[in-house]
Amino acid sequence: MATVIDTLKARGSEDRAARHPEKQNRPDTPVLRKPDWLRVRAPGSGQYNETKGIVREHKLTTVCEEAACPNIGECWSQKHATMMIMGEICTRACAFCNVTTGLPTQLDPDEPRRVAEAVAKMGLKHVVITSVDRDDLLDGGARHFAEVVTAIRAAAPGTTIEILTPDFLRKDRAENVVIDSKPDVFNHNLETVPRLYLKIRPGARYYNSLRLLERVKERDPSQFTKSGLMVGLGETKEEVMQVMDDMRSAGVDFITIGQYLQPTRKHAAIDRFVTPEEFKAYEAIARAKGFLMVSSSPLTRSSHHAGEDFAKLQAARRALDARTA
Repeated sequence: MATVIDTLKARGSEDRAARHPEKQNRPDTPVLRKPDWLRVRAPGSGQYNETKGIVREHKLTTVCEEAACPNIGECWSQKHATMMIMGEICTRACAFCNVTTGLPTQLDPDEPRRVAEAVAKMGLKHVVITSVDRDDLLDGGARHFAEVVTAIRAAAPGTTIEILTPDFLRKDRAENVVIDSKPDVFNHNLETVPRLYLKIRPGARYYNSLRLLERVKERDPSQFTKSGLMVGLGETKEEVMQVMDDMRSAGVDFITIGQYLQPTRKHAAIDRFVTPEEFKAYEAIARAKGFLMVSSSPLTRSSHHAGEDFAKLQAARRALDARTA
């Protein structure tokens, strides 16, 4: 029988207050009971513990833990972990996110080496590197991202690299440094529809994020670009379809669509649980609009099955090139 991981109870109330001080004066939002299709097994396999040990040994932060990802048991049991660089404190206070908000510490210059060593030790074929937002840094952490990519190339040359970056808002094209480090996949999530940005992602700007993805393609057309949406926040089907069109206009290759899950009662409330059938319909629509790769399901997350999906993405591009040759 599957065991439900309740992220609302995963941390004590004092810890939640420390992680999200800006949310403590907000009224509690209602919590909807999860449907059967969102039930996942609690982690605890031998391989899971081995992955956890490597993460601890190298003093790494993972978005799997910090964002209370429901797929952590499955991914860590398969030696997949998404590294979160530049600390565990974010300068943003998005209404959906479980990562700690506050004033970050200084960057650790040794972090690129430690991340690269862990990737090599785990024998990863594909790795996903993400980060907190670092609005306090002049370049938003772009140089640090590039150094991590370079270090992984040196320590694990056979590993393909996917990055999930901040939006580099008002950072004077700092993202060019990251693009020029040549990751295999450049991912930046739009997260939600434009109408909900002020409520869900108040520190970001929809068209800045969209333009970032477009600039990746302009600077390096060979790089795959990827972006994701959460649904169940109150968006309409028509709004989701419009975001798909916007992504395709920006040249995005790969779209992920997953169910929003509420980290605590102080976070944005779930409007509804989108059914598996609706996710399948979104997948069909996205494929019809020309995305090379689509992952659309209740438990889809940006880095879930990222290695397998990257192989499919490469195959889809080869097939498209063959048809248009």
